Amino acid sequence: MDSTSKVGLKTNEEIIEELTRDLESSCRSADETSLSNDNNAKSNVKRSNLPDDFCEQVGENSDNDTKCKIQDTHTTDFPRDFVDEELLKDRELTLSESEKETFRDEAEKLKNEGNNLFKNGEYIQAISIYTQGIQICPLGYSKERSILYANRAAAKSKSLDKESAISDCTKAIELNPSYLKALVRRAQLYEETDKLDEALEDFKKVLTYDSSHTEANYAVRRLPPLIHERNEKLKEEMFGKLKDLGNMVLKPFGLSTNNFQLQKDPDSSSYSVKFHQNPS
Repeated sequence: MDSTSKVGLKTNEEIIEELTRDLESSCRSADETSLSNDNNAKSNVKRSNLPDDFCEQVGENSDNDTKCKIQDTHTTDFPRDFVDEELLKDRELTLSESEKETFRDEAEKLKNEGNNLFKNGEYIQAISIYTQGIQICPLGYSKERSILYANRAAAKSKSLDKESAISDCTKAIELNPSYLKALVRRAQLYEETDKLDEALEDFKKVLTYDSSHTEANYAVRRLPPLIHERNEKLKEEMFGKLKDLGNMVLKPFGLSTNNFQLQKDPDSSSYSVKFHQNPS
């Protein structure tokens, strides 16, 4: 009797179709949940980084003093030092020049407070204060913002958050391309995190602004041999892995990579492969 005619039994095609239907339904449900979570996260960020009433006018004196509200807020989706510059742009649309100057002065005070914390070895607290300064300082004051980012990078490097410190140095350099202190600090951080090529490039840039810079002059002589040594080591490791892979593929045929030899053409610098049936 044909198997499909048995009562209560499903054909293979029916079973596959049912499983496929269930899988598609599950995927749609997961996608909808993920989208909902993403929207909630974005909404939280907009609310938390800089509140709608970020600044309020206080006092009744004629010069209409401005006081900036600082809130220590963060979400689980973004780091504590996240700065939403799009939100800062929106905020500044309603600010007068005098209000911007007041915010700049407030950011300067926070920078000095962060510097004192840094000197006392309180690096985590300093990072928080520098972040508040960055959130307050108007975007038009590029030099002041670059210093805040560079100082926060210094505090991060001391607290061993070097990758994030590199990002802050990069931001400081974007705001002020000739900022030597930030450029040197990023070069040092690159070297400390084994990014030697990037470190060398930064030290070379330092010399374009200050040809007598002692550390940069020493670095551009010291780093090339280290880069060459590292590259040779990486090359050896790569060839070793390729050889192991080749031996695994050739083993069923009774061969190994020893049966093949690379020969370099001195004229064209290209390579050819020579096969040896019985390698020595």
